[in-house]
Amino acid sequence: MIEYKTLSLADQVYDRLEQGILSGVYPVGEVLSEKRLAAELGVSRTPIREALSRLSYDNLIKDTPQGSEVLGISKDDVEDMFLVKKKLEVIATVRAAANMGEAELSALQAVLDQQEYYSGKGDARKVRDLDTEFHDLIYAGSGSSTLQSILSASHHKLMKFRRVSLENEDRIMASVAEHRAIFEAMKSGDKKSVEDLMKAHIENAYDSIMGGM
Repeated sequence: MIEYKTLSLADQVYDRLEQGILSGVYPVGEVLSEKRLAAELGVSRTPIREALSRLSYDNLIKDTPQGSEVLGISKDDVEDMFLVKKKLEVIATVRAAANMGEAELSALQAVLDQQEYYSGKGDARKVRDLDTEFHDLIYAGSGSSTLQSILSASHHKLMKFRRVSLENEDRIMASVAEHRAIFEAMKSGDKKSVEDLMKAHIENAYDSIMGGM
């Protein structure tokens, strides 16, 4: 059931359906009908229709005579998103290292401290959510709304694959350790280390995700 909040009802429906598609609740190939979704979410068909239109624009679903078929994120999509990350995320991180002040670095460290706590408990879902926060803080810290928009969207769409990757005990510990090394390099202002460490982090994440597909 959708709760009525400040966010428009159509936006809430969109967020719920996008989350369901990206997390695998609605698997690739499943057909979603307006009637079914309206009943599931407890809303009229109008916000459902608006949300489905946006999801179609995002290429997460396609219209068929039977309803909206889930396309999700394909292996080719993952490769393309990592191609973007390999090029642009390094630039964003180097910029963030130069731009972020004490308050921003403290916020980044707080997220990292939580990641280390939950990785010790093997909570892949929580670590993934904190991973999103960690990277989003870096994107924002770059000072570029263009980089932030592109990278945040790509990282968000990889949520299911990141969670599955982090369910591997070795990868969850390695990923958080990589974050710690990146943070320390950013804090010290070592541009070359920031660049090298983020490149390695992205490559390791890519290898882990593609190895599980």
